[in-house]
Amino acid sequence: MDRDDPIEARRHFLRMLLATSGVAATGSLLAPLVHAFGKVPKQLLPGQSIYDLRGRVLVDGRVANPGTKVKPTSLVETTSNSYVIFAVGQDAHILRENSRLQLEGKEAFADAMRLFTGKVLSVFGQRTGGKRLAIHTTTATIGIRGTGVYTESEKDSSYVCTCYGHTEIAASADPQATESIVSQHHDAPRFIVKNPEGGKLILPAPMKNHTDEELMLVETLVGRNPPFSGAAGYGTPRRGY
Repeated sequence: MDRDDPIEARRHFLRMLLATSGVAATGSLLAPLVHAFGKVPKQLLPGQSIYDLRGRVLVDGRVANPGTKVKPTSLVETTSNSYVIFAVGQDAHILRENSRLQLEGKEAFADAMRLFTGKVLSVFGQRTGGKRLAIHTTTATIGIRGTGVYTESEKDSSYVCTCYGHTEIAASADPQATESIVSQHHDAPRFIVKNPEGGKLILPAPMKNHTDEELMLVETLVGRNPPFSGAAGYGTPRRGY
């Protein structure tokens, strides 16, 4: 691991913290880690949006700081070597570097997200009245409800991992190209491409670029645990992650 890379340093911290102590543990065992890397994950205070940010992050065109409010209609952008971890209502996200994310909604919840470019890990609270949130990328629309999802959006392709929960994936190039995913633990990652490969627009993919520790972190920010952590606990990343 490159210790000079702030994103990798944060991931290393989370791996050690959560593997040894659980999501919100405290005590002498954590003291060296907290001293070296920051703070123990915990639920955000009412009115607080940002848990952590590094580098240059913009919210609605203005440089963000820890006190910046992210609204259900905000445009959140990161530059090189930057990231932001934030929550809006009962949804929480890690937006990676060189990313541009538009939230679309009202009141306390976003109704849609547009990932113009980049990478985002998201967990979503349950919507009432059968409402479903949609994530739009360059090549796909992902319908979700109460789900953990990791998404990447590039010029000619997208990547979606339904970490847990239920998603409905539709390819932008052909709205008839759809797939329903029900996942318990990263069971069916997918690439969605602009141009068919072997006659298909939705293709199997590996699990990549996100971790269980990060999911545990963002769920903690909104007062929840991911479903996989409650049944079997957590020791180390699963093989192949």
